[in-house]
Amino acid sequence: MTKKIALITGATSGIGKATAELLAQKGYHLILCGRRLDRLKKIHQNLSRQTTATYLNFDIQSADEVKKAIESLPKKWKSIDILINNAGNAHGLDFIHEGNLNDWNAMIDTNIKGVLYISKLIIPEMVRRKKGHIIIIGSIAGKEVYTKGNVYCATKHAIDALTKGIRMDLNPYGIKVTAIHPGLVETEFSIVRFKGDAKKANEVYKGYQPLHPKDIANTILYTLETPPHVVISDLTILPLAQAAATIVNKKV
Repeated sequence: MTKKIALITGATSGIGKATAELLAQKGYHLILCGRRLDRLKKIHQNLSRQTTATYLNFDIQSADEVKKAIESLPKKWKSIDILINNAGNAHGLDFIHEGNLNDWNAMIDTNIKGVLYISKLIIPEMVRRKKGHIIIIGSIAGKEVYTKGNVYCATKHAIDALTKGIRMDLNPYGIKVTAIHPGLVETEFSIVRFKGDAKKANEVYKGYQPLHPKDIANTILYTLETPPHVVISDLTILPLAQAAATIVNKKV
């Protein structure tokens, strides 16, 4: 059986890295994407021992960089079967009247525009072939809103709506579209949100067992390996201790 080609954004850490490692074990061919070149080279080197892999170094916030990177792919990599839109970020945790404009732009440019930039370049080939699977990593913040989460929640609500719209638009072409909305996952997410403050970031995950990147990777694999007539359209996954975005049963 011909192995499928999967392109993963944000592949250098967290959910993206765990997904790349799992798909490599299963024999998928991988296009690893990220902006941190040293990490990208290292994960590419490691996974190339298990499967066929290549990498693209770009900042997903830049439409020009995304276009240049995708167009640089050799012909054998052009027919991408799976697009995993994983790259995303949260910057700051502020009341709306105290928010930082640079933080807002970073979240909008990555979480919304980045998904659009890369999808625009890959979806047409899926439409032409009438096959493919698009997975978009959203967040529980796309289902709920919480204090000081204003712009981040807005970007993830936009992604929830965008995924539904993509699914409708691509329905005539037999392309699967899946949204996965994780709750609390222990990654670099909080380090980025708190601008490198490890103490604050660690507090987020204390007193309970959060999800791990591998949990989401396993979920992604499950959605990829359903029968052809089955699509997991929308899935929210939480750690047992979490009941809602801001309700967590902590033991400390």
